[in-house]
Amino acid sequence: MEFETLIQRIGEGAEIVGVSVMVIGILWALGRFATVARSQPDAYTTTRRSIGRSILLGLEILIAGDIVRTVAIAPTLTSVAVLGAIVLIRTFLSFALEIELEGRWPWQQRTDPN
Repeated sequence: MEFETLIQRIGEGAEIVGVSVMVIGILWALGRFATVARSQPDAYTTTRRSIGRSILLGLEILIAGDIVRTVAIAPTLTSVAVLGAIVLIRTFLSFALEIELEGRWPWQQRTDPN
């Protein structure tokens, strides 16, 4: 197997894993919400955080796959610029999700013991 083909498949595998992490995490959180929503007063918040964490982890894996494919296979100025834009957008999404989930800026200290 050729090196470029191998790297391309690794990148595609990372994309599959990233999307799978998001989908499985969301389904797991929703299934858990459906079964324990009546017994936990904070079930909505817990479910929301679980979904957000699944999305964050999936985004990180997708970024890793993009980096592997772009850097390992003959990087050109155009491909690196496209990678930079993709990473910037996904990083912004991750940052916004983190703020939404935690309710504070990442550099602020936590006010609750959790």
